[in-house]
Amino acid sequence: MTFEFALAYFVAVFIFSITPGPGIFALIARALKQGSRACWGLALGMTMSDIVYLLLVVWGLAYIANQYQVVFLLIRWGGAAYLFYLAWHMWHAPIELDTTPAQTTRSKGANFVVSYAEGMLISGTNPKVMLFYIAFLPTFIDLTQLTNEGVILVVSLNFLALMLGLMLVAYGASRARTLFRQPKSVRVMNRITALLMSSAGAVILSR
Repeated sequence: MTFEFALAYFVAVFIFSITPGPGIFALIARALKQGSRACWGLALGMTMSDIVYLLLVVWGLAYIANQYQVVFLLIRWGGAAYLFYLAWHMWHAPIELDTTPAQTTRSKGANFVVSYAEGMLISGTNPKVMLFYIAFLPTFIDLTQLTNEGVILVVSLNFLALMLGLMLVAYGASRARTLFRQPKSVRVMNRITALLMSSAGAVILSR
C-alpha cells in the first residue's frame, strides 16, 4: 500500500467520521452536557464498532447483513429505543450547574465502560456505518489483494482517523458548552441535547 493510497484512505475515513449521523448527534449531546473528556469512552466505542464492521467486510462476511435482516432490525429498534429513553431523561433532567466535585477514579471508570457500551450500540446500529463498510469499502480497497499487513494498516488508519474526527467534534461542542453558565441556558442545553438524542433515534428508525 503506497503512502498516497494510505493518505487518501485516511482522509476518506476522517470525512466519514465527522458527517452528521446518530453517532455525531450523540457525541455532541454528551460534549455539551459533560465536556469533551466524557466523550472518550463514547468515541472509542463507536470506533471499535466501526472496526468490527471493517473486519467483517475484509473477511468476506458482509452477507450477514442480508442473511440475518430480522436480527439487525431488532438491534436497530433496540438502539433507537435507548436513544429515545436518553432523550426523555435529558428533557426532564433537573437544572444542574457545573459546581459538583470531581468524580472519583472508580466512578470515572464505571462511566467510561458505560459510555463505551453506548458507543458500540450507537455505531453498531447506525445504517451509515453498515452502508460505508459493506458497500463503499470494497469499491475503495481490493480486498482480494489485501495482505495481513495491509489489514493491520487499514485498521490502524481507521482507528486514528475515526478517533481524530470524533474527538475534534467533541472538543468543538465542549468549547460551546462553556457559554452555558446560567440556569436558563442549562435548561436550553438540556433540551437541545434531548432533541439531538431523539434525532439520532429517528435517523436509525428512518433508515
